[in-house]
Amino acid sequence: MSHVEHLKELHGLPAFDFPAPGERGELPAAGAVAWRLALDPYGDSVQENFGELWARFLATVDPAGVRAIVVGPWGEVYDHDSSVVVRSLVDARDRLTALRAVFIGDLEMEEAEISWIEQSDVTPVLGAYPLLEEFGIRGGTGLRFPAVHHQHLRTLRFQAGGLPGEVVRGVAAAELPALEHLDMWLGVEEYSGDATVADLAPILAQGRFPALRHLGLRNSEIQDEIAAAVAAAPVVAQLTSLDLSLGVLTDQGAAALLDGQPLTHLSRLDLHHNFVTEPMAQRMRAALEPSGVDVDLSEPGDSWENDGVVHRFTAVAE
Repeated sequence: MSHVEHLKELHGLPAFDFPAPGERGELPAAGAVAWRLALDPYGDSVQENFGELWARFLATVDPAGVRAIVVGPWGEVYDHDSSVVVRSLVDARDRLTALRAVFIGDLEMEEAEISWIEQSDVTPVLGAYPLLEEFGIRGGTGLRFPAVHHQHLRTLRFQAGGLPGEVVRGVAAAELPALEHLDMWLGVEEYSGDATVADLAPILAQGRFPALRHLGLRNSEIQDEIAAAVAAAPVVAQLTSLDLSLGVLTDQGAAALLDGQPLTHLSRLDLHHNFVTEPMAQRMRAALEPSGVDVDLSEPGDSWENDGVVHRFTAVAE
């Protein structure tokens, strides 16, 4: 199963494709769906640029009622960064007064590999929408996220084959007092995923995000190091769910989790798509499931051996 798919919903609203030029059909109410805006640069239909698509959307749907927007391809996304999307959203801030959720980069592999998606500084969207509650980004190339202050953001997601350390440090320095859900796919160094455990330290310290209840540090090639840091991280005491999935966690990292601070207060521990052996998996289940922790160790990761060296791969890279 692919781990990079089109969003089916955002902010509790089903995703709905805004129709291409000339397409007919009844549209849902402005606030009933998450509007997906996407170009098809390879299709045979009438073509428009993102500015034209955006203008047509605002003229067709009542902007004041729109609650969620999902942006797919804004052109050939490996040639043009997401700044056109960011500018469009910022310029419409006085019209999109009910907007509470935005996701930029909703592309599947057939549209672009995740590390081909050219992002930009996305934080102006947060500045323009002080009531935004959910923000998600797919693609780490060119992504920038300098430290921001936002009073109402509750969910922040980054999906990347390589999340730059600069972005992780920006998140770690941000003031997000309402943040409840933080999910970061850290990726691999080959695709600019150069974040270190030291970059995560402010996030793992208690008090940085006082409302945080879910922490995802996923899709990493340093998953064992992260697990060891998490095992002693003060923030874990305030969490209800912890997600270290999609990476290259081995028995070493799993043992560090078990030998560290108690995890029995969690409702869920997600370790799927890693490299934990069955004996260690049984040990983890025996230690945690009697306390009601839902432990997910499904979908073992892919590896291959060459000259006695085992090569393990994160779920998502290029």
